[in-house]
Amino acid sequence: MQTLKPSSSMLSVAPKLCQPLKAVALGDSLVYGYGDPEKGGWVEQLRRWWMLPDSVGHVLYNLGVRGDRTQQISQRLEIEFRHRGEIRNQVPDLIILSVGVNDSLRLSSQKGKNYTDFPQFETDIAALLDQAQQLCPVLFVGMVPVDETKMPFLDCLYYNHEDQYRYKEAARLACTQRQIPYLDIFDQWMQHSPSWRNQRITADGLHPNTLGYQDLLEAVLNWPELSKYHCQLDYQL
Repeated sequence: MQTLKPSSSMLSVAPKLCQPLKAVALGDSLVYGYGDPEKGGWVEQLRRWWMLPDSVGHVLYNLGVRGDRTQQISQRLEIEFRHRGEIRNQVPDLIILSVGVNDSLRLSSQKGKNYTDFPQFETDIAALLDQAQQLCPVLFVGMVPVDETKMPFLDCLYYNHEDQYRYKEAARLACTQRQIPYLDIFDQWMQHSPSWRNQRITADGLHPNTLGYQDLLEAVLNWPELSKYHCQLDYQL
């Protein structure tokens, strides 16, 4: 396996002695890791890192389902959570959420209706966050921007940056109101050139490729809200 050293800014919160935790990551294809046949996406790589012998041994369950919207995550959240207990931990200690891009898409045409109407999305994301927060601490990882020139996806689904921004802002605001940490991947990627972004998206224009998931992983690892859980300096991918 290739050994990857952290960048100068990575792991900005000093590792500390800690107890093994159990975490679940729920979301859509960005959690599932679709588009990365080499390394399985950022959640899979984080799971492997936490399994290394010099790690504290956190357990991470990937509960991503391709195509899921916020309402579908809500429908399966608690039953998934309740069935991920093991050994001494009866239920998980941390929920990582990443959802919203499939709510934002437009059906049939560039001017078609959003798959989830925006007011309904605001209601759905608020309900999901309230539900999750009642179970355990929550972190939210935002969506990546699509390649608009490759739309439509599957010949009928239209994603665009304007709608993505509107929906991710609604999710970010809902998280802020509940003091849930939100990692704004969309804004981070949009600060780069279209060429930089397109090099990190698969030919379908929607999913990150291996390089894209690598950058996403580093952003997650470099996020102080997650790095407080780290107990090592080096990791292998």
